[in-house]
Amino acid sequence: MKSVNERSLRYQVEKWLAPASVPVHVKHFSRTRADHTRYVCVETVQGAASRALFFFRHDDGQWCVYPPAPRQRIMRSERLAA
Repeated sequence: MKSVNERSLRYQVEKWLAPASVPVHVKHFSRTRADHTRYVCVETVQGAASRALFFFRHDDGQWCVYPPAPRQRIMRSERLAA
């Protein structure tokens, strides 16, 4: 199991985008339309080059660069007593 620090958005941003000395800012944040998963778009600029990544919040509180698996709807059928 990952430590709380490794699940944080800050840890993931520094891991994927830049060391702590490079300025990073949130460009956009919202929820997906389909299942209302939280996401954040983070950007860093170095000279003329910019990089941006989307991070998605999973049900276990972890932030990842890939979205969580879609939730499956469960249909239940019950027999009606005659």
